[in-house]
Amino acid sequence: MKENHLKNQEDIEVPFYLAIIPMIIMVGVMAVTIIKFEGSPHVPLFVGAGVAAFIAWKLGYRWDVIEEGAYNGIRLALPAILIIIMVGMTIGSWIGGGIVATMIYYGLKIITPSLFLVSICVICAIVSLAIGSSWSTMGTIGVAGMGIGISMGIPAPMVAGAIISGSYFGDKMSPLSDTTNLAAGITGTDLFAHIRHMFYTTIPGIVLALAVYFFLGRKFAGASINAEEINGVLKALQENFVISPWLLLVPLAVILLVVKKVPAVPALGAGIFLGWMCHAFVQGNPLAEAVNTLHDGFAIETGNKLVDDLFNRGGIGDMMYTVSLAIIAMTFGGIMERTGMLKAIVGQILKFARSAGSLIAATIASAFFTNATASEQYVSILLPGRMYANAYREKKLHSKNLSRALEDGGTITSALVPWNTCGVFILATLSVHPFAYAPYAIMNYSVPIIAMIMAFLGWKVEFMTEEQVKELEEKEARQTGTA
Repeated sequence: MKENHLKNQEDIEVPFYLAIIPMIIMVGVMAVTIIKFEGSPHVPLFVGAGVAAFIAWKLGYRWDVIEEGAYNGIRLALPAILIIIMVGMTIGSWIGGGIVATMIYYGLKIITPSLFLVSICVICAIVSLAIGSSWSTMGTIGVAGMGIGISMGIPAPMVAGAIISGSYFGDKMSPLSDTTNLAAGITGTDLFAHIRHMFYTTIPGIVLALAVYFFLGRKFAGASINAEEINGVLKALQENFVISPWLLLVPLAVILLVVKKVPAVPALGAGIFLGWMCHAFVQGNPLAEAVNTLHDGFAIETGNKLVDDLFNRGGIGDMMYTVSLAIIAMTFGGIMERTGMLKAIVGQILKFARSAGSLIAATIASAFFTNATASEQYVSILLPGRMYANAYREKKLHSKNLSRALEDGGTITSALVPWNTCGVFILATLSVHPFAYAPYAIMNYSVPIIAMIMAFLGWKVEFMTEEQVKELEEKEARQTGTA
């Protein structure tokens, strides 16, 4: 190889105007693909990776260096991918074991006309916590809730706001949620440490939402309720599952492991095993079916569309969309990071974010901006997660500050953007425009505000010790194969 001034590839500086080109092209292709063609974000991200690789090559980066960046990005996502696969197995085993059915059954029992908005928010939160999916919750329980609420004379935007707040609370706080696992995995944060750290911003948000729903719901206290849809769901659950409060011991066991700070993999492994045992021995299904459900997901035909839509899911196969998206996004992020493009972009932003508080606020704002431009919830976590990782380390901020900021600014604000995949899904599912329900989706906009206030006040902003910094460097060196 000829010796020239590019021998040390670390010396190549990428101008900001070139570094931003892959992002602009990716966002443009993403907008057309998702909004016009209703496609997935995979191809736009791959296009972005290709553009980034081409620019880096033209600037003098060798292909082996570019390729190394892509592979290193994927390696960093491997812990998250393992957990996401285990989450699919957990969902399948918990549905098959009747655990999810039991949680929904007792949740639906608490609905009363005087507390409908509070009740539907709590029920959606419980279901979303149980299955880790806001979309599935809104598409099933949410649809039923819209019909019930409107029949009671409650405005549709108000009902939709309560459903969305509850669904996204559960999605955000559930160890089964793909976005929760992505945020933790992409930042190298322990899953349950990430969830515990989110309590400080998310709990005040949901409490505020419930208080407002309680106040708004008082004038509907005298309304009558059409219980036909609820009774139909309850009947379908009773006919197809063994419903028992004893089954609630399974999620309680996993919660106990979380409290005891057991790592995510063994904690989820215990949940999978207990769910599988319930599937085989409590529900009385064949062992072969219980095993196959872990891969293929649960399948059922009850005759009730809401129940069928909610329960036909789970398994390893159900997670492959998220796994493939994480791999492609990390390929894009890895190339951008290895070739100095992310550094050039972040450098411009950090001129205005010098303190820890302003850095966290910038992360939240960037995640929301990505939601509004890339139109995809996952991308709002993956790209800012890699963009700001080094900045957090340089300020010795613990990675769970970054993972929490990604969720506070990315996961829940996606529902507020009409052209985001989440906004489009909600409009199609609940038949309420995002601009109409946004004022009532209280948790979704209050949490980012609370998080920014906390960041500037320095409350619950945790720094790393020198020992933790050293451990992090050693861990990343092992993951990238440079140790």
